[in-house]
Amino acid sequence: MNWHAKKEAQVLEELKTSEKGLSEKEAAERLEKYGKNELKRVKRLIALKIFARQFASFLILILIIAAVISAFIESWLDFGVIMGIVFLNSMFGFFQEYKAERAIENLKEMLVPMTKVLREGKIVEIDSRNVVPGDILALTEGDKIMADARLISCENLLVNEAALTGESIPESKFARVMGIEISLGDRKNMIYQGTEVVRGKCRAVVTETNMKTEFGKIAELVQKIEPEKNPLRQRLDSFARIIGVIAIALIGIITFIGFSLGFDKFQIFLTAISLAVSAIPEGLPAVITICLALATQRMLKVNSLIRKLPAAETLGRATFICADKTGTITEEKMQVMKIFVNDKITESFVKNRETELLLKIGILCNSARIEGNGIEEYLVGDPTEKALILAAKKYGLHKKEETEKQPKIKEFVFSSERKMMTIVRKKDNEIISYVKGAPEVIIQRCQEELSKGKIKKLDKKRRQELLMRYEEMASSGLRVLAFAYKKVHGFHRHIKQEDAENDLIFVGFQGMIDPPRPEVKGAVKECEHAGIRVIMITGDSALTAKAVGQEIGLKGKIIVSQQLAKMSDSELEKKIYETAIFARASPHDKLRIVNILKKKGEIVAVTGDGVNDALALKKADIGIAVGRGTDVAKDASDIVLVDNNFASIVKAVGEGRRAYDNIRKFVKYMLSANFDEILLIMVALFLSFPLPLLPLQILWLNLITDSFPALAISTEEAESDVMKRKPSKVGILKGGVGFIILAGFLAFLVCLIAFYFYMQDLDKARTMALTTSVIFEMFLVFNARTTKNVFKSRQNKWIIYGVAISIILHLLLIYTPLRVLFSLAYLGILDWLLMIGMCFACFLLMEFIKIKSSKI
Repeated sequence: MNWHAKKEAQVLEELKTSEKGLSEKEAAERLEKYGKNELKRVKRLIALKIFARQFASFLILILIIAAVISAFIESWLDFGVIMGIVFLNSMFGFFQEYKAERAIENLKEMLVPMTKVLREGKIVEIDSRNVVPGDILALTEGDKIMADARLISCENLLVNEAALTGESIPESKFARVMGIEISLGDRKNMIYQGTEVVRGKCRAVVTETNMKTEFGKIAELVQKIEPEKNPLRQRLDSFARIIGVIAIALIGIITFIGFSLGFDKFQIFLTAISLAVSAIPEGLPAVITICLALATQRMLKVNSLIRKLPAAETLGRATFICADKTGTITEEKMQVMKIFVNDKITESFVKNRETELLLKIGILCNSARIEGNGIEEYLVGDPTEKALILAAKKYGLHKKEETEKQPKIKEFVFSSERKMMTIVRKKDNEIISYVKGAPEVIIQRCQEELSKGKIKKLDKKRRQELLMRYEEMASSGLRVLAFAYKKVHGFHRHIKQEDAENDLIFVGFQGMIDPPRPEVKGAVKECEHAGIRVIMITGDSALTAKAVGQEIGLKGKIIVSQQLAKMSDSELEKKIYETAIFARASPHDKLRIVNILKKKGEIVAVTGDGVNDALALKKADIGIAVGRGTDVAKDASDIVLVDNNFASIVKAVGEGRRAYDNIRKFVKYMLSANFDEILLIMVALFLSFPLPLLPLQILWLNLITDSFPALAISTEEAESDVMKRKPSKVGILKGGVGFIILAGFLAFLVCLIAFYFYMQDLDKARTMALTTSVIFEMFLVFNARTTKNVFKSRQNKWIIYGVAISIILHLLLIYTPLRVLFSLAYLGILDWLLMIGMCFACFLLMEFIKIKSSKI
């Protein structure tokens, strides 16, 4: 309904309420009728759905098929191992996602604010979920607005609507009737759920609650939009399809060759099936899940809560980070950085009469209030006014003390039309007017200036000089306010506004800014070294954005929203790589920037906090909701930035890269290990040799080499250059093919040699081939665990433990009666020396080639 176009009395009548509010009975009945005032999730947290989502992968489907084939050939051990891995992988993923979702749900429960309403003429504080249409809200500075409402009365009301509209500058509000054809952002007589009172106070009648609020409508729309498919899942599905094709081809080729050469048909078919099963990387889902689970735990330590496991890895391959300025890059705390006093711009507050008076006016002409019990006090109010109080406090002036010495007589509130504010106070027997506001307004109202202990007349030339000094401060991105005072004559009860605000004495300027977090500059530099472009997207002015951007080391052009609106997508595509800052940007602009970057093939991480940011968060490859943001933004995100800090994103990037590196190391190792078995069988068939490995032996080899040592790779430390190289845009196999071919060929060679020289005793020959393959792969895991010299890298105890377990299991197989089941023979010391010698030589050769060449 068009509540903004109706008179206050008409709104109250239609909602069947009054300015005294509802009775408790009526409120209870309406709560029953309209429901609790909370945003309902269209897609609720359903444990079974999260668990089922873990199986939505082509790789998992391939593994299940492999398990079915294993059962078909009665290899129950392999069936059990594969199904166990599938189940454990799904449980890992389920518990991580469920835990992250519950953490966010619990956070929401903790953050449900209380709201002040009128019930039968009395102000009471109630749980905001119990607010109903017709309730009268009684709001003051710092209060969260928890429902849509039509203003009945207000005084000096300023509301921050950034979470809803994306506009960073607080909006002035009034209770007058407005025209019917007015956009949401221009409805000055309405206040909306999810916004906040920055200054002033008001009474407003609630018109809509829960999902019927403007906030709720957007939340419902966003929740219905399906998120983009995760890049890691896409790559894994592609990889799984390749493996599936290879497995099917292997069965066909080996069966055809074996049949053609007259081998036992059933045995050759079982061998082909066994090789196909061994070629399928059943350990890969477990390794990926463990890598990502470990990464999420490490990321949480740097204040990044991962909601979906694959996002941990995807963040590591981000090529662009589109970050909000306020609160993410900056501290979200305005600070006075420079003052102009005694005809001098300075950053140091020298002790003198003029500086003291300048700072004192900042706290005497100020609406921010101090709350707390004296032990723990905090400021409530406009960020600018809080900054003035803190600047004075550093100098040694305290608001409470100064205001007690000079009690307030009258206040003429700030308005966007007047651009100034005045508070008249009584000091001893004098009446003094303290004024602050826009420099161009204050300077015109001043007739004199206090400088260097003297009060001088202000002429036109001096006014121009003062305006130039103001522009000099503003050009560095500072928000500048002017300060003045005057003694007022006459009886204080009859002081008029024009008496208090004309013929003033100018004292100086205070310039403030929301400064960058100290650690962000280093984080931006780290991104530069890591090949990640950082773009700042802010609703603030170009001057302010430029000042912050220069401070943190951003390099590139600035585009403001008006320029962006005039650009076609093709023009933006050309300029986006030259641009570092988008100023005065709206959530729509942010979404457009994300779309353009994704179209160019970039992997984009984007931060957001408002309900309108949710679309960009869902569209991005990695949506990062800041911890102080709205619930809708968090629900649309992949990661929640607990401390709101940009530097935490960069730390999390390093962990994501570590996870992806470890996944690729495992794939390199696993395919190298499996490649030699396939080559060995095929060459033996062509040479008309007996089968070097029987089906059960192949499955055993696959079990002990692809399990403990391979899984231990997931715990590898990050490479020293992890944040000194460009993001990986390549597939899982890209760049590792040389390693796989070389390792696979060497493994094939030593296994063939071991088999050939013992062929007169077929069981021992097969035992030698199998054991040589095991030893080779135990050495190979150390080659694969790092791209650097393994002798100079810190050892991973988990890999050592994994190798030890695999060797012990294999020794138990050979030196216990179990060897009869696997058709194996006893091995002597000379046999071991031959195998270890050949495998160690291959290990050293692999290390030498790896260090000398970057291609493996």
